[in-house]
Amino acid sequence: MRLITSDDVTDVIAKGKQRGLNFLLSKLTLDKLNRTKSAFDDSAIKHANWWIISAIKDRWNQLISGNPQVPYEEFMMNGHFKDKKNLRLLSIGSGSCSHELKLASYANFKEILCVDIADNRLNEAKKIAQHQNLNNISFICANALEYPFESTFDIVFFHSSLHHFNNISTLIPSKIIPLLKPNGHLVINEYVGPTRLQHPKLQIQAINQGLKMIPLKFRNRYQTGWIKNRYTGSGLIRMILADPSECIDSTSILPTIHTYFDTIDERPYGGNILMHVLKDISHHFTELNSEKNQILDSLFKFEDEYLKDESSDFVFGIYQLKKN
Repeated sequence: MRLITSDDVTDVIAKGKQRGLNFLLSKLTLDKLNRTKSAFDDSAIKHANWWIISAIKDRWNQLISGNPQVPYEEFMMNGHFKDKKNLRLLSIGSGSCSHELKLASYANFKEILCVDIADNRLNEAKKIAQHQNLNNISFICANALEYPFESTFDIVFFHSSLHHFNNISTLIPSKIIPLLKPNGHLVINEYVGPTRLQHPKLQIQAINQGLKMIPLKFRNRYQTGWIKNRYTGSGLIRMILADPSECIDSTSILPTIHTYFDTIDERPYGGNILMHVLKDISHHFTELNSEKNQILDSLFKFEDEYLKDESSDFVFGIYQLKKN
């Protein structure tokens, strides 16, 4: 476990430049929930994380659906759930609800219920749903684990939210399974790598190898002008201060799911190298040319080689409750 790293210092200063002093001051409160909310409730913030790169999204699609143009929502609805009708889906930690809004366009769903603690993001999603005339999706600002749901669901859905919950081994059987109908499904698109991003030395070494594959001119950190020369990992102190819920028990996710659910489909899609190499420098790759395409292609192949011997940090999965 690393308590503090040089990346922590760099990240704090960079966040101050990128998001302002008020954002940094929000991390000084003793209220853990408010620190977590501050990490998510500004949907308009600009950043340079790996998911802003279209080629990265194409790679995810390729590894999940087998087609760079087919996202996982289309993959799951044209696959396992194709012939299902009147489905009720509960999304826990839905955030901006972008994936839930896509799913709501499918007639298979009678109801999609989105629950999150960030009310401004839910309000934005509600406006989009109204504009698109989606009448089968609704939104609740609440702690989903404490909310008194009136009935059970066919699907409980987590997109990049399950890794924010602690004590996964008790959460799944005590809180999630009771929300499901018999033979109900759990669908996740999640970070399932090392808890608190405490990556092993081998992975950190590989990340730095990947970083060196990018020319210096594309390693200027977003809104700072600093060159990203190396990756040292995240320290526990910054992780907890920035967001007490971040990757708090992520290593327990898959083992616990496999204990209580049968695997219908499970698609690892990496991220072990790319997420960290491209953090704060992704803005260089939002518009591509032949040189940048070649760099990304080399990084993709490098991560693929790494994943031959290591488990993926990100997984899309469809699971069904085991029969008693």
